Amino acid sequence: MTETITYADFERVDIRVGTIVEALPFPEARKPAYKLQIDFGPEIGIRKSSAQITVHYTLEELVGRQVLAVVNFPPRQIGPVRSEVLTLGFEDETGAIVLAGVGQAVPNGKKMC
Repeated sequence: MTETITYADFERVDIRVGTIVEALPFPEARKPAYKLQIDFGPEIGIRKSSAQITVHYTLEELVGRQVLAVVNFPPRQIGPVRSEVLTLGFEDETGAIVLAGVGQAVPNGKKMC
């Protein structure tokens, strides 16, 4: 476990739900990854992300899937891709990433509370 934070610290991290509308190969990445376009609704819009999720997911099954992402980090250049959000997930027992998501559909752009 890491150090304890306050609730105010947690509130500063803007975690939203969005729907993957496009998933493409990312052959230029150092580690196997996909390029994602995620729709966070009218307030935030569509944002780009890169995710190392090739072990558990195919491109086809990602489109339409709702995921959680941090939307208020500064953009990060990953090779030729400017990643605008951090798509969230957890490592499985082998270190492969499993996406964080919701159990039921919610409107795109809703903030985690």
